[in-house]
Amino acid sequence: MIGELSRADCRSIAVQLCLGLMFVAAWSGRALGENWPAWRGPRGDGTSLEKNVPVKWSAAQNVVWKVPIPGKGHASPIVWGDRIFVVTAVEEQQQRVLLCLGRADGKVIWRRVVLEAPFEKLHTLNSRASSTPATDGEKVYVSFLDRDKMFVAAYDFDGNEVWAVRPGVFSSRHGYCSSPIIWKDKLIVNGDHDGPAYIVALERATGKTIWKTPRPNVTRSYCTPIIRHIDGRNQMILAGNLCVASYDPDTGAQHWIIDGPTEQYVASLVYNGELLFMTCGFPDHFIQAIRPDGRGNVTKTHIAWQKDKDCSYVPSPISIGPYFLVVSDTGVATCFEATSGKSQWRERLGPHFSASLVTANGLAYFLSDKGVMTIVRPGPQFEVVARNDIGEDMRASPAISGGQMLLRGVKNLYCIGK
Repeated sequence: MIGELSRADCRSIAVQLCLGLMFVAAWSGRALGENWPAWRGPRGDGTSLEKNVPVKWSAAQNVVWKVPIPGKGHASPIVWGDRIFVVTAVEEQQQRVLLCLGRADGKVIWRRVVLEAPFEKLHTLNSRASSTPATDGEKVYVSFLDRDKMFVAAYDFDGNEVWAVRPGVFSSRHGYCSSPIIWKDKLIVNGDHDGPAYIVALERATGKTIWKTPRPNVTRSYCTPIIRHIDGRNQMILAGNLCVASYDPDTGAQHWIIDGPTEQYVASLVYNGELLFMTCGFPDHFIQAIRPDGRGNVTKTHIAWQKDKDCSYVPSPISIGPYFLVVSDTGVATCFEATSGKSQWRERLGPHFSASLVTANGLAYFLSDKGVMTIVRPGPQFEVVARNDIGEDMRASPAISGGQMLLRGVKNLYCIGK
């Protein structure tokens, strides 16, 4: 039959097939987009490469679905394909729970009690399920506190426990929040606490400890590392424990360290391809821009610029093009010129912020504890693109995937999209 078709017919069929494939590809891109597999997304820095993320919504507009989440938790949801994973703590039974939800409608696919143990003491702004899970598309990794020990477990996508380990002690009167990150065959978890602090790398397949590196001081902090290839080296960088430091994620060996500038840290660092940006902390507040090409102790040589106001303690910052943006816990947002540290603008957005910044569409998304999202275009002038109020308090940082944004309120999980 093919031999009997004219050239025009062949061309027509080829065009139709091409258009069909383009449609499937376009539809798949809209349906799936980037996965959001861990704390602060695929790059660990709050950035989304998607261009069709919504900018306007309310309780009655652009809410694809809304589902209640039992218990309490400040961990972000994560997304892989058609699955959403979220952790929570159910106070009545003292249970730490992992939920798997369907991406299309938010319905619970399965629910697993990961840990049942006495609840730890914590800061009023913390929860017993504050550590965001991580996934590699095959397993989901979760981290909680089991009395005086770090507890890490892996589950497959059907909800079966693969392994569970307690790789080290952990003590903090502010509670626990150590979000795991994935690197090659490893799962890395930060163990900064009021004791013999450490960073540990576990084998993803078994939970076996591959390396465990001591941290230099005995001070609680809650920073999730970022990993970048910089200066010809793989660098795992984090603040906390009275320092900012870089390690080799394959071995745990230290590349460089900066002393201080304060005691306690929560926010993760970001990197713009030239400088690292750190914001902290307690008891003193600082922002530092750091050149990441050092070796050994670089306290006196590698700080490009430093500020001691308009800093954030809990919310992690964002880097967008030539700008670095941060929001203080008390709700003051500042946009800096990244290279020089010169302030472009400074505006109050709300009374209190816990969630970390995210970016998509070239815009910065600021989510307040009251659930009000202020969307700003970075630049030399303060330009608000939209303000959206969902009508529910929020502490968790947003997740972005497939042209949609997932917002976790104190009672419900929202899928925002067109």
